[in-house]
Order: sequence, then C-alpha cells, then structure tokens
Amino acid sequence: MNINYNNMKYKITCADVKNLPSDGIPEIVISGRSNAGKSSLVNAMAGTNKLARVSGKPGKTREIIYFDLDGKALIADLPGYGYSAASKAVTAKFSDLCDNYFRCGRKISLVLFLMDIRRTPSEEDVGMLDFLNKTDIPYFIVFTKCDKFSANELRKQLSFLSECFNFADDSIVFTVSSKDKKGIADLKTAISDIISVN
Repeated sequence: MNINYNNMKYKITCADVKNLPSDGIPEIVISGRSNAGKSSLVNAMAGTNKLARVSGKPGKTREIIYFDLDGKALIADLPGYGYSAASKAVTAKFSDLCDNYFRCGRKISLVLFLMDIRRTPSEEDVGMLDFLNKTDIPYFIVFTKCDKFSANELRKQLSFLSECFNFADDSIVFTVSSKDKKGIADLKTAISDIISVN
C-alpha cells in the first residue's frame, strides 16, 4: 500500500476511552516508558519536528494523542509509563487510561513497543512485553536513540537486552534513531505492510 507519511496530521486528544475515534481504519499504537522517544518517533516518521510535541521532561503526554496517517490508519500515542516524579494520583490516572484502552475491545492492528536502548528494562517494560506476548496483538519492538551507540556497542547492547527480555521467537525488532533517521524508513515500510493487510 502506498502511504504518504508526510501527510500525517494531528487528529484528536482523548482523556477517556469513551471519546476514542471510530474511523474503522487500522490503528497503530505507540507504547513505552516515559521519555522513550514516542513523540520524536511520530515526528521522524512524518518528516517534521512540529507534529508531536516533544518535551525534555518525561511524563508530559498524559492523554491518548491520535494522528491520522494519510487517511489509511490512525496512530495512537499512549501516555508513557514509569514516570516516578508524577504524583500518585496523576500516574494512576493515565495508567488507568492505558489499561482501559487495551481492554475496551478496540481493534488494534499493531503495537510499536518503544524502549530507549540505553536503559536497562524496567519492571513495566517487562510487564508490557509479557502482556503483548499473551495477546493476539501484533507488535514490533522498537529500540530508540540508537545514534548514541557505535555499531559494535549496538550489537553488544542488543545481545544484553535479548537476555533481559522474554522475546517471542517471531518478535520483529527495529533499531532506530529519530535524530539521524536511521532505521525509520525500514520501520515505515513494515508498518505500511501491516496496514495493507488490515
């Protein structure tokens, strides 16, 4: 399917699953720890730095932010988890939002499970991967901020991370950098392939 990622645009922000859009087109979910680079990835795929708001402070995304992908799919940017500096009430609120999202019966075509490749996996990361492995939702593991490593360091880190996680045998793994755009084209091609069969 021919998808123009430059035509990605903001659609709606939702603080409650009752307000989620019902366009009937494939839905691609971006999930991960706070400050994993979710907003930066949206911008990198769209070829702009102005579509999704990027903050140096983790935990700024506290609602589900939807983007329209060329009329062919919806991109749902979920609030990040694991932000310890947020109040317990605030953390619980957007944690519940994410839980309700995955439990509301919405047809999800793909989850992009983002992790900062420099970080040791958190309990929440392990729990999220375990959840995805127990569902029928297709997912890609996307390691972000890979420009911080040399090629040799990247191989060593991927080997270390493969030991930390219970990767499914058929897990699809991408290493990307939103800064220098490495891996972004391959990721977009893989997403387009998923959309074309949904």
